[in-house]
Amino acid sequence: MKKDFLFTSESVTAGHPDKLCDQISDAIVDRFLLHDPYARVITECAVSTGIVFLAARFEQNDNVDFTDIARQVIEKVGYDQPDFNGKTCSILTTLKELPTARIHRFAEIDERKLSDAEIEQITVRDQVTVFGFACNQTPILMPLPIYLAHKLARQLSQVKLNQKLDYLSPDGKVQVGVEFRDCKPYRIHSISIIASQNRWEKSNLHILAEDIRETVIKPVFLEESIKPDSKTRIFIDFDEPFSVGGPSVHSGLTGRKNAIDTYGEYSRHSGAALSGKDPTRIDRVGAYVARYAAKNIVAAKIADECEVQLSYSIGYARPLSIQVETFGTGKIPDGEIAKILAQNFDFRLAGIIKQFNLRFLPSQLKGGFYEKLAAYGHVGRTDIHLPWEMTDKIDVFDSIKTS
Repeated sequence: MKKDFLFTSESVTAGHPDKLCDQISDAIVDRFLLHDPYARVITECAVSTGIVFLAARFEQNDNVDFTDIARQVIEKVGYDQPDFNGKTCSILTTLKELPTARIHRFAEIDERKLSDAEIEQITVRDQVTVFGFACNQTPILMPLPIYLAHKLARQLSQVKLNQKLDYLSPDGKVQVGVEFRDCKPYRIHSISIIASQNRWEKSNLHILAEDIRETVIKPVFLEESIKPDSKTRIFIDFDEPFSVGGPSVHSGLTGRKNAIDTYGEYSRHSGAALSGKDPTRIDRVGAYVARYAAKNIVAAKIADECEVQLSYSIGYARPLSIQVETFGTGKIPDGEIAKILAQNFDFRLAGIIKQFNLRFLPSQLKGGFYEKLAAYGHVGRTDIHLPWEMTDKIDVFDSIKTS
C-alpha cells in the first residue's frame, strides 16, 4: 500500500444542475412521506435550458403536486436567470402509479411494531452491493479531501445566497487536493474553485479571485488544523463557456454525483443513485447502514480507517455477504470484525427502516429531510441529525479493546 500520495475530491454547490435534480427528486420523496409515511415513490429528474423533466413511479397521492415542488426548489436554490427560473421554466412529467403487486407488502407496514421474526420475512427487491466508509482524518470520521470540498462548496453557495457576492450564480464547483505522508493528511496541495456569474460586468478575474479568497477560502480554513501554505496552488476562475452556469449551459440528472454524495472517491461507492427513492429501496438505505457500521468501528478505535461492503440479493432479508477492509489498520483480523457486525448490527431492510425511523424523518424536520441530504453529502453531515452518523454501537467492541 502506497503511504505517500496526493488525493483530490470534488464537491459542487446546491445550484449545480445535477444537485438541483437530486434536490427536486428528494423534495418529492419528502412530500410523499410527509402526507403518508408508508408511501412508495421513485423519482428521477433532468434539467436543461428552460426545461425540467420529471419521471416518477409512485403510489397514488393527490396531495403531491410535482410541478409545484420543482418550482419551489428552483427558487430556493436561487435561479432567477431569464432562461431558467422557477416561474417560467417548462416542466414535463411522466408519472405512473406503481402496480399493486409491487406495493402490497409494504402498504401500512409499521416497522416499529414488527417482531424480529416479522422483520426477517421482509426481503429486498433489488440486487445491489453498497459501501460504507470511515476514517480518523477528521472529527466527523470522513476523508479530509471531501470534507474540505464540501465546506468550501457550501460557503461558496452561502455567499451567493446572503448577497455577500451577489454577482455569483448558484452554480459552482470545488476541488481540493491533499498531500498525504505515511497515509495521513500532511498539507493542502491545491484548491480549485469554478464560480459561475450572472453579471458580465463583474467578470474581472482579479476581482473574482480576491472575493473568493476573502469570503470563501479564508473563513473555511480559519479553524482547520491543516491550512493552505505558501506552496498551495489556488486556482479561482470561471470557465468562459459556462460563465453564467446552471441548466442554461449544461444539463443535470438525478444520481450523477455519487462520489460527491459519499466519500469523494476516497472509498468505493455503489453505482446506484441515492436520491429520489423512498426508504424501502435497499440501494439507498443500505449505503446509510454501511456508513453507520464503518463509523462505529473507527469511533471505537478498532481501526484507523474502515470500509464495510454489504451485498444484497432479491428475495433475502439479510445481505448475502458482509466484508470489512481496514487497510492494515485494524486491531484484529477483518474477518473477525465482520462477524461482530453480523451479530450486533441489523442490516435487514425492515430493521434499517426501523432503527433509523426513515419513514417519519420528513415530518420531524422542518423543510423536509431527504431534500437536505441531496446537496453536500448523504454522510458525514453535522448540520442535520443523521441517525446513521451516531456512534452508539462502540460498546460492542469493548471486549476487543480490553483484550
